[in-house]
Amino acid sequence: MNLGIFLQVTTFISAILTILLILLQQRGASLGAGFGSSGELYTTRRGLEKSMFIATIVFAVIFVLSILGLLLIPA
Repeated sequence: MNLGIFLQVTTFISAILTILLILLQQRGASLGAGFGSSGELYTTRRGLEKSMFIATIVFAVIFVLSILGLLLIPA
C-alpha cells in the first residue's frame, strides 16, 4: 500500500472518530447556564467517560500527525 494513500485513509478515519467522540461526550451546558445559573458540579472523569476523553486526545494527535505526514512526503 502506498504511504500517501495510507496517510489519507488514516486522516479520514481519525477525523471521523474524533468528531464522533467529541459529540458523544456529555459535558454540555444546559439552557440555564446561558443565563448565568449553571447548576452543574465539576467532578473527575471516571470509567467510560475517561476512556472516551483519552481516546479523543489520541485520535486528535493521530489526525495531526497524519496531516503533517501528508505535508512532508513528496508528491
